[in-house]
Amino acid sequence: MKEFGRELRVADFLRDELAQIIGHEMRDPRVDLVTIAEVRVTRDLGYADVYVSSVRATEADQRDELVAALNGAAGYLRTAIAKRSTMRTTPRLRFHYDEVARRGAELDALIERAVQADRRAHEPGERRE
Repeated sequence: MKEFGRELRVADFLRDELAQIIGHEMRDPRVDLVTIAEVRVTRDLGYADVYVSSVRATEADQRDELVAALNGAAGYLRTAIAKRSTMRTTPRLRFHYDEVARRGAELDALIERAVQADRRAHEPGERRE
């Protein structure tokens, strides 16, 4: 098995091109400040699952709206990628919101609260029995 299969190279290409197109060519205000976290391409290169996040999508309805806008523009994005590539066929794009970034921030906040509580509990001058 190849260490770097074609689907990985296509995924990297798609990630770079989508970042350019979404960041510089799309005019939809719902698709502002989008980060493409990961692209997974199926082995047959028929579909690409694109995981995105945005600093502006803080609420669940905003995240849903972002994903809906990108899925609605999937045909436009696929056509733009096809014009920039030499691939015989361009994978169909399916967008998903990447929860990892949001969950990471929540976990960081929980850890910070636990560390602060631990510091307060072990401050000199306070004795707990």
